[in-house]
Amino acid sequence: MTPEAHAHLAKVDPVMRRLIKAAGPCTIQPRKIAPYQALVRAVAHQQLNGTAAETILGRFTALVPGRKFPQPEDLPKISDEAIRACGFSRAKLAAIRDIAARTESGQVPPLRSLAKLSDEEIVERLVECRGVGRWTVEMFLMFTLARPDVLPVDDFGVRNGYRLAYGLKEMPKPKELLALGERWKPYRTTASWYLWRAVDLDRAKSK
Repeated sequence: MTPEAHAHLAKVDPVMRRLIKAAGPCTIQPRKIAPYQALVRAVAHQQLNGTAAETILGRFTALVPGRKFPQPEDLPKISDEAIRACGFSRAKLAAIRDIAARTESGQVPPLRSLAKLSDEEIVERLVECRGVGRWTVEMFLMFTLARPDVLPVDDFGVRNGYRLAYGLKEMPKPKELLALGERWKPYRTTASWYLWRAVDLDRAKSK
């Protein structure tokens, strides 16, 4: 993220200034991959730790030799049993097939087309995919599209990070956090990253 984001957050919020000093510069490194692949990867990671999800994705990729990742046009040639054997649940299998079909139809467009849409337009379009909720699209906006002003108010870590950083007894409700985060515009993605770091810093301090 840009030095301007750090400067703005430090100026408008003394707590953010302390977090920036404690955690160092924001190190979000967006991964420029196709929306289809990003969404399938996100579905794979739902309710699993990173290692387990990556193992499943590795098996999934191995189903199509010569590909870095199975493409939408490959999916009709692969049986449900083969995909399930990778470790995907029935619900995740259905989600993957739906994302592939919507990519083929154009509802899930390529990166260059998404670049022309606002954050909210992208959310509205992609949540129509099976198994893809607002939080998943917000992670996509942050970590694939590098959108600078995303605040995932439903994220447990972000809300808990706010509680810890600001010394609250309870986590703010999503609507409360949305209002509180107005001061961080237009760099709420960077602010969110620091709220995640607040959890890490608290955990390290406890140890």
